[in-house]
Amino acid sequence: MPDSALPESVLPENSAPPAAALPAVVLPAAVLFDMDGTLVDTEQLWWQAAAELAEELNRPLTDQDAPEVLGQAIEHTAAHLHRVSGTTLGEAELAARLGESFAGKVAAETVPRPGALALLASLRDARVPTALVSASPRRVVDLVLSAIGRDWFAVTLAAEDTERTKPAPDPYLAAAERLGLDPAACLAVEDTPTGVASATAAGCAVLAVPSTAVPMPRGERITLLASLEQADLALLGKLAGPGAVRP
Repeated sequence: MPDSALPESVLPENSAPPAAALPAVVLPAAVLFDMDGTLVDTEQLWWQAAAELAEELNRPLTDQDAPEVLGQAIEHTAAHLHRVSGTTLGEAELAARLGESFAGKVAAETVPRPGALALLASLRDARVPTALVSASPRRVVDLVLSAIGRDWFAVTLAAEDTERTKPAPDPYLAAAERLGLDPAACLAVEDTPTGVASATAAGCAVLAVPSTAVPMPRGERITLLASLEQADLALLGKLAGPGAVRP
């Protein structure tokens, strides 16, 4: 019988299946990235800034202080240092000194985390929108963006851009709103329990890539990886779940 009469299930040897038969790549609707410790190796710089100030206050930091420092906004850590040191310096002054110290360290040393820029490039090539969602002040965010490039992100949020910052859900809710998306359709990428709490409270699925030894929370929509080098588009689409889209 002529080739045109072949059943659809029969394909000539070495031929490719029809395009409709190829599995579609599922992509997240958007990926919302934390900055410090997730995209750039600044979490240790933040710890250094806090530790140096704590030494000046004669109350050195210990591992017990980590939840009050790592992933926290400047004002939160300043309030913690004020409380535990008994200093006569006001919280506003402590916050200002922390901010100056941290900004100086970031300006001098901004190093992308392994796999971060490659993942951003793959998302850009796949036309998946991304947002930067940080608890750092705008001047620190802008320093990092100057170092790694501003064009990776459709939206950037800093601590001043929402009434409450992490661990409140406000930053991730605001990022999703600016992108015109339901937070449940977005995947957040975080490195600290504080950031994970913020993203999950907003309704996002979370890929957690810890930058410190602080234990991460567990949850149905929280996935842990050792490095962003292990993440690719297929994995991100799978983690985004029901909100993912097919190109």
